[in-house]
Amino acid sequence: MGVWSFLEGCLLLLNALVILNEDRFLAPKGWGFAEVSGVRTKTLMGRVIGLIYAAQYMRVPLIALNIIAIFFKLVSG
Repeated sequence: MGVWSFLEGCLLLLNALVILNEDRFLAPKGWGFAEVSGVRTKTLMGRVIGLIYAAQYMRVPLIALNIIAIFFKLVSG
């Protein structure tokens, strides 16, 4: 496994986190930001939910990273 494969896997993971919808997926499971804010932000689940919301705010840079990754895949084969 090379560095490129690792970075590509991280990019795919970030893409998966960004497409999660709070109303349809997160809130019914009790993973909404309102349920976790406050005292529970120090727990592992609170940190994971914080990561999901942080990834959702980074949509525009993620689109640029996806375009760069697609370009490199097209060039390198």
